[in-house]
Amino acid sequence: MSDNESARVVEFSIGGMTCAACSARLEKVLNRQAGMQASVNLAAERARVRLSGAADETAVVAAVGKAGFVAQVVDARTREREKADKLHSYRHDLRRFWIAVLLTVPLAGQMLFMFGEQGHERELPRWLQLLLATPVQFWIGWRFYEGAYKALRGGGANMDVLVALGTTMAWGLSAVVTIFELPQHVYFEGGAAVITLVLLGKLLEARARARTSEAIESLILLQPKTARVERDGRWVEVAVDTLMPGDIFQVRPGESVPVDGEVIDGESSIDEAMLTGESMPVRKRAGDKVFAATSNGQGAMRCRATGVGEHTLLAGIIRLVGEAQGSKAPVQRLADRVSAIFVPAVCAIALLTFVGWWLYSGEVAEALINAVAVLVIACPCALGLATPTAIMVGTGQGARAGILVKNVEALERAEKMKVLAVDKTGTLTCGLPQVTDSEARGMPAAEALRLAAALEQNSEHPLACAIVAAAADATILPVSGFKAWAGMGVEGVVAGRSLRLGAPEWLGLGGDGVAHRWQQEGKTVVVLAEGAVILAVFAVADALRPTSRAAVEGLRRQGIRVVMLTGDNPRTAAAIAAQAGIEEFRAAILPGGKASAVNELKAGGNLVGMVGDGINDAPALAAADVSFAMGAGSDAAIEAADLTLIRSDLLGVGEAISLSTATLHKIRQNLFFAFIYNVLGIPLAALGLLSPVVAGAAMAMSSVSVVSNSLLLKRWRPRNQMGQLGKFDGRR
Repeated sequence: MSDNESARVVEFSIGGMTCAACSARLEKVLNRQAGMQASVNLAAERARVRLSGAADETAVVAAVGKAGFVAQVVDARTREREKADKLHSYRHDLRRFWIAVLLTVPLAGQMLFMFGEQGHERELPRWLQLLLATPVQFWIGWRFYEGAYKALRGGGANMDVLVALGTTMAWGLSAVVTIFELPQHVYFEGGAAVITLVLLGKLLEARARARTSEAIESLILLQPKTARVERDGRWVEVAVDTLMPGDIFQVRPGESVPVDGEVIDGESSIDEAMLTGESMPVRKRAGDKVFAATSNGQGAMRCRATGVGEHTLLAGIIRLVGEAQGSKAPVQRLADRVSAIFVPAVCAIALLTFVGWWLYSGEVAEALINAVAVLVIACPCALGLATPTAIMVGTGQGARAGILVKNVEALERAEKMKVLAVDKTGTLTCGLPQVTDSEARGMPAAEALRLAAALEQNSEHPLACAIVAAAADATILPVSGFKAWAGMGVEGVVAGRSLRLGAPEWLGLGGDGVAHRWQQEGKTVVVLAEGAVILAVFAVADALRPTSRAAVEGLRRQGIRVVMLTGDNPRTAAAIAAQAGIEEFRAAILPGGKASAVNELKAGGNLVGMVGDGINDAPALAAADVSFAMGAGSDAAIEAADLTLIRSDLLGVGEAISLSTATLHKIRQNLFFAFIYNVLGIPLAALGLLSPVVAGAAMAMSSVSVVSNSLLLKRWRPRNQMGQLGKFDGRR
């Protein structure tokens, strides 16, 4: 057996990563090992490793440990264990953050008087400053020392190195000045403030990561925990995870299908909306496939298991959603790459500054002060705030406009999107069947609708709900002798009349002109009959959203090619596409097919977006370069998507593109502000023209500049009327 044939992919949870530099370094370490091919996901804190040859899980854990991180094989209980551990860690760090705030506020407060005539007199006693700053530096800030040590041990440098180095030098010089009562300024407030602010950023990051697991959990909860399985001629209830391919299981009315399978006997209608996104139930009979977590109607079926455990369609979607959640932010990666070069450069400049001034002046204190000024001005406070502050303001404005931004990478890609794949049901359409047409024959239309609603009043079938909803203003009559014919219709006695309601073929109306025309338009036809007499014909369809056509026209004006993807039949798809003004569509495709369609669109070199609302859209959302979810859709789609449109309005895609462009513009400006202070300040500090006091003030001003610039995003506005995008001038 070849290595390729014996290769297997194992997923590991990774602990200890703090930035993109960590994940990149770990990925390099693993890929250097024999028999390992790894992909490390920072956001999901996961590593997927393809093992071949003699490589095994133990070797991966050992390699990860040597790189300074912790790895565990992901199993059925990993998610619950990780959730509990992360919650405990978050609460622990949150408590430490508030302690750091309490200790730092008195130190930072005295900076307000720094430039006054009596600023020195208003300083806190230096021994008190030492007592306040020391716990922040070495207790609260210990995580940065630990992260810096691991990074340096692994041959790299990250943000932790800058934080630990700069704050330690500031604290160390201040402590020496305090202990020996030297006539120099102290800088306790600078180090404490940096640690507190960076810790705040870490908490915000941890909070965002915690939310990424909610979609996976909601998907897992969809699958039933037990199944009725045939054992020695008897039906017994067993745990779903004990089923094997070939087992015979039963699905009773109203139950969910436990695993993927094939119908052996029985007949029913299955609601597959959670997989296909289509609101119309699908008729199932012997030989048809059924899928885990789909909902059975009123019939009973006996099925043979074909896919269990990780081999069900639902499990595949769960895996794809998990991969979608781990996208990396290019802008943040840029900051980490710059930091990797910036740290040794700053250290070298500080060392040269110290040696040069010592040789030039012969004063160790003056040389040390200038070297510390270099390190203080280089502290990455502004760099750490550049991205999160812009995202916080931008997403806040987006939330007011009904847009939620989750994936930072989308902020860079949305403005470059050239193709948008659009789901049909729940995205272009309302997602609920409605009675769109009716024709009464021999009786008033209102009376016919009232009789039909009486027959359907106790049914949860989507078609029944549509008819009952259409007759909401009428008094619903009681029904007796009710009977449901799986996949065909219902019958019963209403007001002394024996009535049937169902498919045209069942009631002998297959060749009717009106019914045929409605079917050609993609609508489902329901017939009301009394004996052989046809009383009325109804058309039920998922209506197009009022704004969908305008949204498609607006996107096309922006140069975006719109393609509709749907699991519905080609006839219905063609009708909806024509109504929405879409020229290109692909119909009758399952979730995997939607993802394949997105990949085909990407093959042309275009940047492709995807907008959807259901669990079935998760694979396509994962495959797209930029993904949008409708707010009224499933939690899985919302969590897998980069951006969520709370108003469930396709017009929001254009607004989201505008918001993404504005937010990314601010992030780039913030990074410029963060670096320009270092570019200008470090040479001045090295030449002795910038004291540590001014360096600390400049560092604080860089943070103020970044935050103030981010607040300018509040000027962004959504479109004021249909088809007109809100405008934002990034230069303001």
